[in-house]
Amino acid sequence: MHQGRSGRVLESDFEELSGLAKSAGAMVVGCIGATRRVPDAGTFVGRGKAQKIAEWVAAHCADLVIIDQAISPVQERNLEQLTKCRVIDRTRLILDIFALRAQTHEGKLQVELAQLRHLSTRLVRGWTHLERQRGGIGLRGPGETQLETDRRLIGLRIRHLQTRLSKVGLQRSLRRHRRKRERVPTVAIIGYTNTGKSSLFNKLVDAQIYCADQLFATLDPTMRRLELPGFGPVILSDTVGFIQGLPHALVQAFLSTLEEVSSADFLLRVADDSHPDVREQEAEVEKVLEEIGATHIPSLVIRNKCDASGRDAGLFKGQWHPGPAIRTSARTGDGIEVVKTQLARSLSSARRPCVLRFPASHGRLRARIYALATVNEESVTERGEVLITVNVDAPTIGRIENEPDFDSSYWVERAQVVPDPVTFVKKGSSGAKACS
Repeated sequence: MHQGRSGRVLESDFEELSGLAKSAGAMVVGCIGATRRVPDAGTFVGRGKAQKIAEWVAAHCADLVIIDQAISPVQERNLEQLTKCRVIDRTRLILDIFALRAQTHEGKLQVELAQLRHLSTRLVRGWTHLERQRGGIGLRGPGETQLETDRRLIGLRIRHLQTRLSKVGLQRSLRRHRRKRERVPTVAIIGYTNTGKSSLFNKLVDAQIYCADQLFATLDPTMRRLELPGFGPVILSDTVGFIQGLPHALVQAFLSTLEEVSSADFLLRVADDSHPDVREQEAEVEKVLEEIGATHIPSLVIRNKCDASGRDAGLFKGQWHPGPAIRTSARTGDGIEVVKTQLARSLSSARRPCVLRFPASHGRLRARIYALATVNEESVTERGEVLITVNVDAPTIGRIENEPDFDSSYWVERAQVVPDPVTFVKKGSSGAKACS
């Protein structure tokens, strides 16, 4: 069931809703569109359209009606009475899919919390067969007592889940702090649901995490180490996909999961190059990024599934993107190396040249510097010290400083080197030159 937003309902308007229903395990037997300027207060779609839905349900023996927008508990209950079957809205459908996809302990807690918050407004429909509260002393019915008990129990459970999630969030923040202390850049893959983010993740890090051609195939974030050519290691994170009409309450319930996005150093924003509404999908991703405060994070736009769109993989200048974008195919692997190269180039742009000078006996420190940073030049001074010029960013500087053999005096400021040149022998050369 789809409520028209632009004056008429098109067949393409049902594609996403049908995909959501199939992801939840339902079999779609029919679609009905409705066009109204203002939703009906009692049935959302109007009495005549509700009767038509009831006739359709009876003719096709359907046992579930899905409304493609959020409806009130009263509208839901009235539609159930007319159709004689269960009625759910888009929010409840997404929650059911999340419940199917959640695998980690934290993900299951988040799903249960969101479900209980949504259920707390709809308790009355489960007890309509019991006596309601009536006026007068001593006329309090058992139905109202049961509802109050359910509300109290749900409230207790919500507070219990919030306490457990706060503890899990603290543990996650400690892990994130440890990664920040190690100064390994974090790159998060984000984008609209079912754009091939997990497939792209598998290609980039050579992993085998679950991916499928369905909406919300991935819910829990997954992290892997990725070695970028000419840059070094980064942490790549695969996150839950975004979708149109994602309720604000759901965004809040899964805010802890989306913290991996808001705390990332760089974003890979993936869209489906073969989708006719790809720009609308990208706009929806931008909207969610605004809600979680992540619009300031530098990003790289990737148009995946170019094999389905028939376009060539590689760099291109998009109409809606300020910088270059990349077309890729996670299925064939086309454009994957371009992504790695461009990502390394984008991360390297924040690096600046620095000079270190330390005793030659610190071989382990020298090896770690080669592993962590890009070494431009290495020399040996007349005093037998190692002089290394490297390109580093702030995270890499922190990682070098965390090495056990490192001392802050090993950093050499270039402005101090120029007036007091040091003669050294360049590695692999018999001549001498001045450091500048």
